[in-house]
Amino acid sequence: MINAPTDQILAIGLISGTSVDGIDAALVEIIDRHEQLETNLIAGYTYPYAAELRTEILAVCAGAPRSLQQICELDDRIAESFAQAAIAIMEKGDRLPDLIASHGQTVFHRPPVTPQDGKTGLGYSVQLGRGAVIAELTGIKTISDFRVADIEVGGHAAPLVPMLDILLLSHPTKYRVCQNIGGISNLTYLPPKALEHPEQVFGFDNGAGNVLIDMAAQKLFGVSFDADGAIARQGQPNLDLINQWLEQEFFRLPPPKSTGRELFSPEYLEQCLSECQGLSNYDILATLTEFTARAIAKSYRDFLPVFPDEVLIGGGGGHNSYLMERLQDLVKPAIVMRTNDCGIDSDSKEAIAFALLGYLRLKERYGNLPSVTGAKRSVLLGKIYQ
Repeated sequence: MINAPTDQILAIGLISGTSVDGIDAALVEIIDRHEQLETNLIAGYTYPYAAELRTEILAVCAGAPRSLQQICELDDRIAESFAQAAIAIMEKGDRLPDLIASHGQTVFHRPPVTPQDGKTGLGYSVQLGRGAVIAELTGIKTISDFRVADIEVGGHAAPLVPMLDILLLSHPTKYRVCQNIGGISNLTYLPPKALEHPEQVFGFDNGAGNVLIDMAAQKLFGVSFDADGAIARQGQPNLDLINQWLEQEFFRLPPPKSTGRELFSPEYLEQCLSECQGLSNYDILATLTEFTARAIAKSYRDFLPVFPDEVLIGGGGGHNSYLMERLQDLVKPAIVMRTNDCGIDSDSKEAIAFALLGYLRLKERYGNLPSVTGAKRSVLLGKIYQ
């Protein structure tokens, strides 16, 4: 049969992002028709961390001092949680998966320094939840440590999801931005027929996603996040403050660039709050939400060669209707939609991406896009644990 797939596997993708709200797991069928890839999401679910484990992860992300022994024990505990998530999601399928691809939990990320910084040096990125433990506990071949190889050739190792975007979301005639809004926000710029012009594809972190909004909601209102943006919607953003914050160095840096909780930290939030004197708590949350939306929109105008026709949203930020309304207003005439409208579940997108990256590693196909990460060359991403 001419259209029969040349390869078809069942994979699990696992990731916990900078929001540290749980482990996103996706059970994905990957179909490879002569290197034209398709994905079919069988099940996607977020498995929350135990409260005490989440608290410890957030403390380490914030730079709290820990002994090497404590870090090793945390590494094992995260791996055990990832293995439990994999076992739970694999029960949604009718057979055992062929592989598990685990991003792990980022607890530290340092971008590479360049000659413009007055010195040079490789970046460094730490993801806990080692693949060897996941493989041992599940009995399934596991691929992890996806960021290391890109860093070793001078890249930021971030973002990595653009590989999914170029393979599955490029359009024959439209300019698209695939905008992820997790704890941190990042984008992939896709010109028309992007697969034919991969050198024109690029991506970068464009600021805080949900991280400042979530921390402020917890601090000011005692809730874990601003559900649907309902709290921020009741306030008035302070545009003078937002314009002042957008003058900070990160927002002026050209891509490639990456960031994390090392910049958008509890201390960063405290500095923002100290400058919000006279604002109500509702106004503060509205200001932080508007700051997130304007940082995204500003990055399009500052750094994209062509303004997009469509903006495809993935990540938890897509559930914040107030944030989505503000972003739509700020990026007119582009149309803002969720990746669901293009066949990719927006809540499971990053987990699907790592399942896909695991498949590429298994087939010894390159997983990074140097035009995105700034790496010197394409490399295989991930280490395989039998």
